[in-house]
Amino acid sequence: MSTSNGQWYPPEWPDRIRALARGELRPVAPRRAATVLLLRAGADGRPVVHMLRRRASMAFAGGAYAYPGGSVDPRDERNVPWAGPSPADWAQRLGTGPVEAQAIVCAAVRETFEEAGVLLAGPAPETVVADTTGEDWEADRAALVSRELSFADFLERRGLLLRSDLLGAWARWITPEFEPRRYDTWFFVAALPEGQRTRNASTEADRTVWTTPADAAAGYDRGELLMMPPTISTLRALQPYASIPEVLAAASGRDLAPVLAGARLVGGEIVLSWPGYDEFTRHIEPTTGPSGADA
Repeated sequence: MSTSNGQWYPPEWPDRIRALARGELRPVAPRRAATVLLLRAGADGRPVVHMLRRRASMAFAGGAYAYPGGSVDPRDERNVPWAGPSPADWAQRLGTGPVEAQAIVCAAVRETFEEAGVLLAGPAPETVVADTTGEDWEADRAALVSRELSFADFLERRGLLLRSDLLGAWARWITPEFEPRRYDTWFFVAALPEGQRTRNASTEADRTVWTTPADAAAGYDRGELLMMPPTISTLRALQPYASIPEVLAAASGRDLAPVLAGARLVGGEIVLSWPGYDEFTRHIEPTTGPSGADA
């Protein structure tokens, strides 16, 4: 059956999968990354999530809906003004060392500011910045994007502390071995701070929306919204929760075992699957396009 949903599927994958099976392709090491499901309460009090659509011209997942996020900056491993659970605490939760955990949390907060204009930081451990608009903030954001300014220096200069307690770890997905651009990505949830508002600050996105997880998932199921498996999976996981406090409370119990797609050859057919997520299974014939397991 032909796929009718919005699952992201690069057309070059079958050739790369076969090359990997023949030993002709060496997987690249994934880069550590972080992304944030930024939430606010909708009219009925249920969570709505901030999403952006990646420009069609982007080499990775062009045209797909995603969340603000990006790669770790090596400078995120430096001393950073910090409040909330320590890097050692986060290391235990994320399954990494403290230095790596700090960099992942920093990437989550920094990329949310870079791409959505929202900053999870404040002048004291119990406070958060109320407004990040204005020319001075935009100049700092642009300097962060260009890597002229490190996140640690940005916080220090403004007398701010990163609020790691405002984040909850939600999931971890690793890009398949046959994809040339690979990321080991931790997904976080966070509430939009009071007084702040999102804007499309990313040069990588051509549209941003606030949407209920149910509406976004329905758009994917109809084939109207293109998404990568981690995106639609995390959206579906949000649907049962009636409030943002419920989401944040649930984060501490979420399984962070990494999800990594695998492919096997059965005769001439490629079977592409994500362990534990049967809806993404694909059967790819040698001379035809992919078909979905239950699409």
